[in-house]
Amino acid sequence: MIGPSSDAAELVAHLRTLRSEENVAGMARFGIVTETALGISNPDIQKIARLVKRKHERAKELWESGIREARVLALYTAEPKKLTPDEARRLADDFASWEIVDTAADLFVEARLEQTLVPEFAADEREFVRRTAFAMIAGAAVHLKKEPDETLLGWLPLIAAHAMDSRNFVKKAVNWALRNIGKRNLACHGPALRLAERLAASEDRTARWIGKDAVRELADEKVLARLNKKSPATP
Repeated sequence: MIGPSSDAAELVAHLRTLRSEENVAGMARFGIVTETALGISNPDIQKIARLVKRKHERAKELWESGIREARVLALYTAEPKKLTPDEARRLADDFASWEIVDTAADLFVEARLEQTLVPEFAADEREFVRRTAFAMIAGAAVHLKKEPDETLLGWLPLIAAHAMDSRNFVKKAVNWALRNIGKRNLACHGPALRLAERLAASEDRTARWIGKDAVRELADEKVLARLNKKSPATP
């Protein structure tokens, strides 16, 4: 029976007992890298994470196994307060799948490494490392509710700067970051929509796609109604 005292080897052995070839094939259809996958869903890995609790050193050992599910479990059970920028950089060196990136981005934001890593990772030419920067922005816009809006708006120039990166996993994350900033509240909506409109008019095909898609969502009546409802009433 696994629990908080289980070590990395025990957890990897347990994960192997849950292998599903059918699920591995299904993951591949969603663009998940499956070379080391066991076919265990993230909700099921989250259940395991709740059983075994957070343990930072064990999480590092799980990551080193190279197994997809063990790495996801590592990200769920690492201790954000103990995660250092150098450790995050070492994790990023191994990134090769969008779903690992997006899970790690949430951890990095929870660890409050965004101010250090977003500009650094955005400048990195590696596709999945650059995606991490914009996945972090997208996550921060949602989860860092007490963060000043100026922090989020300060990332708009970075979005503009990388809106012409046509690589699939980058452009989708840039678009995601722009949309999430715009949906944060009314104060963020206007500047994000203006950038989206500027990108939509770009001669660059990728920037134009990012902009048009963001405009479509940010100008949606339901989105505007939700933002107006959230906004404090004016005297």
